[in-house]
Amino acid sequence: ESVSVMTTVYDRLGVSTVINAVGPSTRLSGGVMRLEVAEAMVQASQYCVDMAFLQARASEIISKYTGSEAGYVTSGAAAALLLGTAACVTGMDPLKMNRLPDTSGMKNEVIMARSHRNFYDHAVRSVGIKLVEIGIADRFSGAGVRDVESWEYGAAITERTAAVVYVAYPHTLPRLEDVCTVAHAHGIPVLVDAAGQLPPESNLQRFITEGADLVSFSGGKAIGGPQSSGFLCGSRDLIASAALQHLDLDILPELWNPPADLIDRSRLPGAPQHGIGRPCKVGKEEIVGLLTALRLFVEEDVIKRYQRWLELMLELKRSCGELPHAQIDLISDRKRSGIPIVRLELDEDQSGITAIELIKSLQDGNPAIAANPISVDEGIVIFGPTCLKNGEPTIIGNRLKELLNI
Repeated sequence: ESVSVMTTVYDRLGVSTVINAVGPSTRLSGGVMRLEVAEAMVQASQYCVDMAFLQARASEIISKYTGSEAGYVTSGAAAALLLGTAACVTGMDPLKMNRLPDTSGMKNEVIMARSHRNFYDHAVRSVGIKLVEIGIADRFSGAGVRDVESWEYGAAITERTAAVVYVAYPHTLPRLEDVCTVAHAHGIPVLVDAAGQLPPESNLQRFITEGADLVSFSGGKAIGGPQSSGFLCGSRDLIASAALQHLDLDILPELWNPPADLIDRSRLPGAPQHGIGRPCKVGKEEIVGLLTALRLFVEEDVIKRYQRWLELMLELKRSCGELPHAQIDLISDRKRSGIPIVRLELDEDQSGITAIELIKSLQDGNPAIAANPISVDEGIVIFGPTCLKNGEPTIIGNRLKELLNI
C-alpha cells in the first residue's frame, strides 16, 4: 500500500514552502509561530469584542513589559512608525488628525540622521512631513571615523519640528540618552525604530529608560507573534493620539465611549474622522496573538532559547562536514545579537561559484532554501536558526555539498 503523505494548506494551494535560514523576513512570510499563539488566535476569531477595549487591555500588558505609560498593537513596526509620527504631528487635536497628510501650518518637520535613513522611514514620510537630515556618516563611507553628533540635533530644531526619529541598532550613534536630552530640552519627542532589536529582551525596557517618548517594535520577528503585528509603546498622550488615528470611528457621538485609560474623551471637542492609520487595520486575532507571543517571549528561559538555536546551527555545521574551497564557522554571537549563526566563506576563485550564485542556486532548488546575502560582496553566505525546524539544517548541509561538488 502507498504511504499517504500529510498535505499542508500550501500544498492544496499549490504554493511551495521555503526552508528559511534568513530569519523572520517579511519577504519570506515572517517566522513560525508557536502553536499556543496560533491557538489563541483561533479562539479570538470566534468572538466579537469592542476593539478600543481590547486595545486598552493590550496597553496595560505592553506597559507592564516595557515600563512605558501606555502601549498599542499595530499591524507591524512600520505601521507603528506611521502612527507614532502622526501622533507627534497632531497631538490630541482632531482637526489636525482629519487633515493629514496635509500638514501645512502644523509642526511638520522630523529630524533624522543621515546614517539612520532606511527604506522603512517611508512610513514616517507618509504622514506628510518634511524629513530634515543631519550629519554626515564618514564612518560608513570610509572617509573618516565621525558620524552625526548630539549637538547637531539641537541645531536643526525649529518651531516647525514635530519629532526626532532615532533608529536603534547596536552600532547606532550618537547615544539615545544624549539625543533625548537635546530633544527634550526643546520640548521635542523622540520616536525610536527598534523593529528588530529583540533579543535581548532587556531592549523591551531599555529605550524607554533611556528617554524615548515612543518606541516601535515588530511582533513578527523574535517575539514570535503574527507577521502582521507590531506594537508602539511610550507616552500616554501620544499613544492616545495614535489610537485615535487608527481605530474605526464610524460611530454616533452619543454611542462613542472609549475606555478612559486609553482615550480621555473629556479632553476632546469630539471624535476625529477615520485617521491616516485606518488602512493599517489590526484584527482582534493579531492583537491576541501578539499579546500571547509577547508573554511567552518574556517567560521563556533565555539560555534554553539560545541553546535551541545553537543546536540547529551545530546540526548545520556537522551536516556540511569539510566543504572544498570554503570555510564554515559557527559564530556564537550571544552578547551582541543573542542569535548564533553559521558563516560560510567561499574561495570564489577556486570554487567556481560566487556567493551570490550559491545563494541563487539554494533559492532555486527543491526544496527552496533561503540564505542571508548581506555579505555576498565578501564571498560570505550566512545562515540563521530562528525560522528553522528540526531536520532542516541537515537538508541545507546536504544541498551545499551537492552544489560544491562533494
